[in-house]
Amino acid sequence: MISPKETTDKAALQRPALGAAARWYAASVFPGKEDVAERHLRLQGFHPFIPRCERTIRHARRVETRPAAYFPGYMFIALDVALQRWRSVNGTFGVRSLIMQGERPLPVPSGLVERFIALTGKDGLLDFSGGLTADASVRILSGPFAEVIGRLDRLDPAGRAQVLVAIMNGEISVDLDSREFVAIA
Repeated sequence: MISPKETTDKAALQRPALGAAARWYAASVFPGKEDVAERHLRLQGFHPFIPRCERTIRHARRVETRPAAYFPGYMFIALDVALQRWRSVNGTFGVRSLIMQGERPLPVPSGLVERFIALTGKDGLLDFSGGLTADASVRILSGPFAEVIGRLDRLDPAGRAQVLVAIMNGEISVDLDSREFVAIA
């Protein structure tokens, strides 16, 4: 298994040593084989990246929390299609195929994978909290409570938050996405 240190070297992931023409491409992988595909691609000299989050798995009266792919069945690979033998990715253990557009691999939108890399914490898992903690003051940006100041009650790893808003001498709980509010000082 790849250690978290190898997967969280953000500088190496954001700017692979492949030249200016390197782009990120998506690849379809067999179910549950993300780690196998990642290991074999690294052995071939490719630069794969799999965004991971914690998942709770219940089986046989046991509850276990472990890292899992944020996009099950998919991974990202940095390639320079002009210089690298990108067709060998399709024959790698665990990989079904690159996502193609005609005869060429289809690059993912610029900045998408870099944003996931920036959100990856030291533990190798995606962290959507942006450094927010419980009881932080936040300003809601959109929706019926736009421009209202509230208090962050809870934020889960997937980016869903519960904000307490003071209305009519009481506090009500509002469920929001982490993109719908900002921290205030």
